[in-house]
Amino acid sequence: MNLEEQIGAIDAQVDRLSELLRLAQAAAGQARAEALPETETEANAAPEPSAGPEAQPTLRVARPSHNELTLSIGAQTVTLRPEQIGQLIEELANARASMKPEPPMALAPGWRFASTKNPVMAMQKQTNGDRLLFARHTGHGWVPFAFSPDAAIQLYMLLTQK
Repeated sequence: MNLEEQIGAIDAQVDRLSELLRLAQAAAGQARAEALPETETEANAAPEPSAGPEAQPTLRVARPSHNELTLSIGAQTVTLRPEQIGQLIEELANARASMKPEPPMALAPGWRFASTKNPVMAMQKQTNGDRLLFARHTGHGWVPFAFSPDAAIQLYMLLTQK
């Protein structure tokens, strides 16, 4: 998938999430309106807060079965299967890679992670001398890393030191 296709896929997912958020906000507004007493009119009703935790639907993540995940925003729920989860992870990673601030340079104490022991790897040599290393993570899929010749030597030394 080239960069334009990736951006298009991310835009489509952002549009879908925006639509889910809009629907959730509309449903929350409808629920609040239905909860008002019938004698209360719009003119004397208290104004709705425009911001704050009550105004924003929350994202809920659940795992109803081993091979599916549900994402809920307000009253809208989407069920994702493994292939869709992989696509979402890839699109989120591509989007996050362009955002500021960057992820921290150091590992945070207590950080939770799923590691892959002895991952399948592939290597490509680039025309500029860089090495492109692909490592297959069981949760993230294929993760590419580009190494300059100096960084490749440093990686080798790091992996072989006792």
